[in-house]
Amino acid sequence: MSERKAVTKITALRYARSDRAAKKTILDELCALTLRNRDHARKALRRALVLKQAKPRPPRPQLYGEDVIEALRFCWAVQGTPYGRLLAAALPDLVPRLRRCKELDIEDGTAALLLKIAPATIDRRLKADRGKLDPRGRSHTKPRTLLKDSIPMRTWAEWDDAVPGFVEIDLVGHEGGNSRGEFCFTLTITDISTGWTETRSVRNKAQKWVFAAIKVATAAFPFPIRGIDSDNGSEFINWGLLR
Repeated sequence: MSERKAVTKITALRYARSDRAAKKTILDELCALTLRNRDHARKALRRALVLKQAKPRPPRPQLYGEDVIEALRFCWAVQGTPYGRLLAAALPDLVPRLRRCKELDIEDGTAALLLKIAPATIDRRLKADRGKLDPRGRSHTKPRTLLKDSIPMRTWAEWDDAVPGFVEIDLVGHEGGNSRGEFCFTLTITDISTGWTETRSVRNKAQKWVFAAIKVATAAFPFPIRGIDSDNGSEFINWGLLR
């Protein structure tokens, strides 16, 4: 049925613009293709050019009320604010435990709805709550652009991942979810070809500490370092490392 409608819509405009003789040919073709009789086919062609007013779909009744979402927020906080896929997998075990320990006081109907909520629904309903946790993001990288033109860049043809010595470097901050103040970092240097990895702890992101850690870590590699791939943070993109 859908294919017949599609063919009719495509044919309708050509049929309306044709003369009497061409219309007869088009109608014969449509009847042979859709197995309609001529009167039915002619009526379908006229209807295909009539614009139909699209009616807005009535909103579906909300399945999960505020009592369910409030219990969901509590479970989400208990689990450490995971994403919906992980939280949905934990709810069947978590909800009965919390109710048994009287940490979650909800009715049986609310508990049943809480256990059947989908991961996508969890992410959608908790989107505003997640945004309040870290409004400025958790990245520690602050780009610097003035130095980029002075750094020699290797193209894809010059970068050979199969040869030892081309490494990826990165800093991972151990701030525990709060990026204010000073905290330690881990410098990780991994050779792309061999997978050889060296890690060093860094007291903060100061250029001198990062540079010192890079020197110590690269000296431990059993082959010379040929190229470095890093992000554009000032802990890596600086004059000291360039020199």
